[in-house]
Amino acid sequence: MSQQSAPPQQTLHIHPSQALHFAQALLEAQNVPSAHASIVAECLVHADLHGHDTHGINRLVPYFTRLRKGLISPTATPTLTNITPVVAQCDACNAFGFIAARMAMSKAIEIATVYGIGMVSVKHSNHFGTSATFVQQALDAEMMSLVFTNSSPAMPAWGGREKLLGVSPIAAGAPGGGEGTRPFLMDMAPSVVARGKVHRAARRGETIPEGWALDREGKGTTDPEKALDGGVMLPMAGPKGSALSIMMDVFSGVLGGSAFAGGVEGPYESSRVADVGHLFVVIKPDLFMGLGEFKERMGELYKKIVGSEKMEGCERIYFPGEIEAERAKERERTGIPFSQSEIDKLNEEARAVGVDELKMLERPAR
Repeated sequence: MSQQSAPPQQTLHIHPSQALHFAQALLEAQNVPSAHASIVAECLVHADLHGHDTHGINRLVPYFTRLRKGLISPTATPTLTNITPVVAQCDACNAFGFIAARMAMSKAIEIATVYGIGMVSVKHSNHFGTSATFVQQALDAEMMSLVFTNSSPAMPAWGGREKLLGVSPIAAGAPGGGEGTRPFLMDMAPSVVARGKVHRAARRGETIPEGWALDREGKGTTDPEKALDGGVMLPMAGPKGSALSIMMDVFSGVLGGSAFAGGVEGPYESSRVADVGHLFVVIKPDLFMGLGEFKERMGELYKKIVGSEKMEGCERIYFPGEIEAERAKERERTGIPFSQSEIDKLNEEARAVGVDELKMLERPAR
């Protein structure tokens, strides 16, 4: 049956705490140490809660395929090397990207706390989920941050057809202005949409909108399978999205010593190690004024943005990161939505290693 004719699947809901326990149990069953399994599970469920279903616990299935082929080390512990007082490098040693990213961001925060700014590059890593997870880590420490990563080729350079550039996001954050406001949190791919949304559509038997991708012949397609089978994603805003993707490769791959220029292996592939690169920059927000004044200014910015005059047909203006924060509150109550096919694949992994299967909420709370 073609993707276009596949019937819509029922939406099922899993409580976040169960998703967390399930993910950690699956990881530990794959010989991932408990402390590392906890970090990976937390990051994946964080993505699910905030509406990034493309980067949640469904990612465990392709991760485990790579792990079983020896392309991710389940037991590796990343190492840190100080380069200057404000710069360090992390060798992920082919561990899960989440482990290296958590360590690198922690180190960047530690440096910035003392010196005002900290930068940590990561080499020889793997996919680390959503960049927003690590921006939030900095926000929890009341720090500003920039997060870069590169990824496997999925998009051509502007004007080209060859799959050469990644579609990994650029992300940034800054603490908010207190009660009634939100922190600034941006996490956006240089493509029209994240490639994970195409994978999700393929899993769920759905079509994709026109303008997202081309097939292997360079023609527009609404079939996610054709987009993934030799096709390419399209850059947002034409040459601007292409330039952003090249920038990610420069700062994540070229600078730190990881793969670049199409050399990164993707999480859905299984022929070689990924060799992903990341870069974390953390800035102390009270470098030029007191923290209180900075937050007041951020609060003013928030209020002016969300209170600005709306265009016709717009009911509400959101601050970057606000939609995702509200979705997380909702999903804490109602559960995380999955399709039946996604549940089936996760439970297949569970049965293979003797882990209790996921159980759906009987009636999601409202």
